[in-house]
Amino acid sequence: MTQHTPAQPSQAAGERRDVELTIRGMTCASCAVRIEKKLNKLDGVTASVNYATEKAKVTYSDAVSPEQLVTTVEATGYAAALPVPDRAGDEGSTSVEDAGQRAKAAEDASWWQRLVVSVVLTVPVVLLSMVPIFQFDNWQWLALTLASPVVVWGALPFHRAALTNARHRAATMDTLISVGVSAAYVWSLWALFFTDAGITGMRMTFDLLPGSGNNQPHIYLEVASAVTTFILAGRYFEARAKRQSGTALRALLDVGAKDVAVLRDGPPPT
Repeated sequence: MTQHTPAQPSQAAGERRDVELTIRGMTCASCAVRIEKKLNKLDGVTASVNYATEKAKVTYSDAVSPEQLVTTVEATGYAAALPVPDRAGDEGSTSVEDAGQRAKAAEDASWWQRLVVSVVLTVPVVLLSMVPIFQFDNWQWLALTLASPVVVWGALPFHRAALTNARHRAATMDTLISVGVSAAYVWSLWALFFTDAGITGMRMTFDLLPGSGNNQPHIYLEVASAVTTFILAGRYFEARAKRQSGTALRALLDVGAKDVAVLRDGPPPT
């Protein structure tokens, strides 16, 4: 009588290892889901991506190398880095953590710079567009001049992320932001150059009910600017909160016990 030995899973033949990747470029929770799905498609890989900590905990078999994990994440449109080997004890670990904190602080500063400039430029655009008393001759061209840096430079992180996602045939929250802001801006350009919205003496009133001002030309520069500014504010406060929470967790770990006394059978050695 012939006995058949059941086939073993392919990953059982090799040792399972764990690694924690640092992920950069995620802008919403759907980004983490995409990366997690891509990693889990690899043979013998089990991955869990945390958007808040920007980390990916991966368990993999000998069939996959750590470099393949990084390549998979980069092919999805994001940046990934393997943990730096600790060659100098606690000092080496601390230097790596400090470098990460400095990178996050620089990211916060970048968001803050974009936010401040966008707020300064957006406020007059909103006032000009929504309060008729402020609308002097050719005000719409001043509004275009002020709104353009907000839409192009202020919203650049969203446009860049949307293009990256488009190259990988995916859509995220950045895609919605980029498309919405661009649509309002492009429509306003078309209206200014090809309709009566660009003539001297054009006035635009703020209407609560749709259709009440159908005979008046409309531009939506204030929409493009305000949406960009509000999203920038949200991203800045989110990035700052994540960095502060990471600092607090690190401080908690620092006060933890560094040494442990193990008592075996009998009294402790003297």
